[in-house]
Amino acid sequence: MHIAFLADPLHSFKTYKDSTFAMMREAAARGHVLHAFEQRDMRVLAGRVLADSRRITLTGDAKDWFSAAPVETRELASFDAVIMRKDPPFDSEYLYATHLLEHAERQGARVFNKPRALRDYNEKLAILRFAQFTTPTLISSQAADIRVFLHEQGDIILKPLDGMGGAGIFRLRPEDPNIGAILETQTLHGQVTLMAQRYLPAIKDGDKRVLLIAGKPVDWCLARIPMQGETRGNLAAGGTGVARPLSARDREIAETLGPQLAAEGLLLVGLDVIGEHLTEVNVTSPTCFQEISQQAGINVAGLFIDALEAALS
Repeated sequence: MHIAFLADPLHSFKTYKDSTFAMMREAAARGHVLHAFEQRDMRVLAGRVLADSRRITLTGDAKDWFSAAPVETRELASFDAVIMRKDPPFDSEYLYATHLLEHAERQGARVFNKPRALRDYNEKLAILRFAQFTTPTLISSQAADIRVFLHEQGDIILKPLDGMGGAGIFRLRPEDPNIGAILETQTLHGQVTLMAQRYLPAIKDGDKRVLLIAGKPVDWCLARIPMQGETRGNLAAGGTGVARPLSARDREIAETLGPQLAAEGLLLVGLDVIGEHLTEVNVTSPTCFQEISQQAGINVAGLFIDALEAALS
């Protein structure tokens, strides 16, 4: 099969931990042909969705890890699969990309995750569909609303709706002297909508990434444990990843959400669970493949490519 990856620039990959690289390595090991392009490489001409892509070969070298053939302009529908792995932020360009990918689907392209589902499942707001698993949550752009919520809960986390890797996340308590400045900055004086959630002390034991592949949970998760003095467990924010078997609650959440998410066209999902609570539903470019594989002995990339091959058969 010819598999095209829509991703960030390949030279930016940290191959020792990158999940997209793990997918590529597994696919290449099975004899599939790899192609890559960036969001900016897509266009529509004469009604057809095209991309300036390169066929890539993995070299096995840790530094210069790929070689690329000359640019070739191809219809997205000419690939057997297009894997959408562009990292957030989910900005206007990302939104436009999902529309182009959806148009390519009408022309026969097979895109994973499904573009419409990427739009429908905002990674923060998607938890509102599964309120039975969530902690008290507020969505608002108004500082007054957030102040009331903070007073009620006593300790909250404030998140932007379009970020990743823990960027822009604040922990607020009523005695914080910078509440006003933080709310003004984060909401742009009431122009930007935020998510506020009750702070979960269980974060000390890790923000767990539970992977769903074709609606089924991987048996081990990655608990991302905050560094000393830090609230965020994200690996990008200095957290330490420790692989653990799924708890009964992790599995309950995953097995409840899995079939619905798979039915929506989400082949790969990363659920974030702190303690007993679902905090995010990650659909854009879920990570942690390599950390789980290395510590738990599970070939996560193999499970993903198995699911991809089954979806295309």
